[in-house]
Amino acid sequence: MNEYKKEFIEFMVDCKVLKFGDFVTKSGRKTPFFVNTGFYRTGAQLRKLGGYYAQAIYDKFGVDFDVLFGPAYKGIPLTVATTMAISETYDRDIKYCSNRKETKDHGDTGILLGSPISDGDKVIIIEDVTTAGTSIQETLPIIKAQGDVNVLGLVVSVDRMERGQGQKSALDEIEENYGFTTTAIVTMQEVVEHLYNKPYNGKIIIDDNLKKAIDAYYEQYGVK
Repeated sequence: MNEYKKEFIEFMVDCKVLKFGDFVTKSGRKTPFFVNTGFYRTGAQLRKLGGYYAQAIYDKFGVDFDVLFGPAYKGIPLTVATTMAISETYDRDIKYCSNRKETKDHGDTGILLGSPISDGDKVIIIEDVTTAGTSIQETLPIIKAQGDVNVLGLVVSVDRMERGQGQKSALDEIEENYGFTTTAIVTMQEVVEHLYNKPYNGKIIIDDNLKKAIDAYYEQYGVK
């Protein structure tokens, strides 16, 4: 596993973004682990987060694209932090864009926040995490409505590695249904591998009991 992936897993734990317990996902699944990027709350944290996303994007897509699109609301700071990191690290000036939840009818009108999207633009979508792939169904029509654009792919922080609407993983389904590439900074398999029965800051994050709960979750929702 790349060193930056290990660092990112520990960064999520430090920021209380990666949590273990009893949760319900947006898709209604009861899960023993949850990723909430709303817990990145300081400038220093967002700066580091943008760097991790930028590296994941660079490793999979390079920087030959025009717009980074982040769905409202959590995608807004993700686009800002990551485009800044791409500029600083890879010397490429990428435009950031997000949607509003409601269309604005005065001043800076329209559905978009940040840069407009134009015909011919190459776009990458950035999200926090994809569970069942439902959010992309809302996001893609907004982007496509802006013009003849080329959506290159989707990047998320954590690939939960579970089924989407059918029997394949959510990210595999997105690739198949929409014809673009997906990637993640880390997968849940990498998270478990790095934290299971290994002390971090003097504490075992994933012990045997939690590992059993995670395994049971994948028995139910994992890819068969």
